Amino acid sequence: MRKNSSVIEFVILGFSNRPDMSSIYFVLFLCIYIITVLGNILIIIIINVDPSLHTPMYFFLRNLSFLEICYTSVTLPKVLSNLLSENKAISLAGCAVQMYFFLFFGVTECCLLASMAYDRYSAICKPLQYMTIMNKRVCIQLTGSSCICGTLVAVGHTTFLFTLPFCGSNVINHFFCEIQPVLKLVCGDTYWIEIQISVGAAFVLMMPFMLILVSYICIISTILKITSVEGRRKAFSTCSSHLIVVTLLYGTALIMYVRPKSSFSPDVNKLLSLFYSVVTPILNPIIYSLRNKEVKDALRKLLEKKRNKKNMKVHCFLFP
Repeated sequence: MRKNSSVIEFVILGFSNRPDMSSIYFVLFLCIYIITVLGNILIIIIINVDPSLHTPMYFFLRNLSFLEICYTSVTLPKVLSNLLSENKAISLAGCAVQMYFFLFFGVTECCLLASMAYDRYSAICKPLQYMTIMNKRVCIQLTGSSCICGTLVAVGHTTFLFTLPFCGSNVINHFFCEIQPVLKLVCGDTYWIEIQISVGAAFVLMMPFMLILVSYICIISTILKITSVEGRRKAFSTCSSHLIVVTLLYGTALIMYVRPKSSFSPDVNKLLSLFYSVVTPILNPIIYSLRNKEVKDALRKLLEKKRNKKNMKVHCFLFP
């Protein structure tokens, strides 16, 4: 990096165009971060302690919640730090590390969502063979494959971008080291580089998306064949939460990465990035807890168990 570039650090502009809003932004992002982490930890705890949730569907959901915690932790702590500090610099290596982990967790999540779609396809379209198809070994292999895909994409994109020379401005007009804003700081004409990255991003995003799409075409076709209205409702309810999460994540990610050059202003780019890097992770536990009867029942049982233990301790203290 030092050999090819005269830039040794970047300055993350973030939201410094509105310094009067720094305190409000800090409180807002801190609340979002805390809720995201605690909400996803709660999902993990519920799944771990309730034996009825030890199924392939909730195995993937537990991994998704863990990914959301890591995914948010890549960007928000630095955002919070920059909002409080006058020094908004990040080293070249630090920027590369942040980009690597952002891509790794993001791509892994996309692939994991495709695995979850395959799980729902197996459960609804092949219910008799479901436990055979989605055995523990297959679930671990799908999760491991998602991590491998995330690693390959993150290594490829980060290595490719940070071997290019940076010799002009070092100000990143964004709130973290994302590909597009960093690419603008590369020396020379980057048109073909942007095309290559856009094509690569489209391939990475579209492959899992196509698997999800095919799975849901089969799922909807099977659901429509169910004669009972209650049966159709119950079958669709098992995958509605997943479908909402996929729509939220892929909708903004595709707009951000698969689009014409400079079609949006930097402020619009920040807003889109905020949506899939900050808003989606906080919505996931809310969506899965409010729309999933099994998770709500498990949470109710967990709270009742805690309350009973507390009452028992009070009773023992009063009547030893």
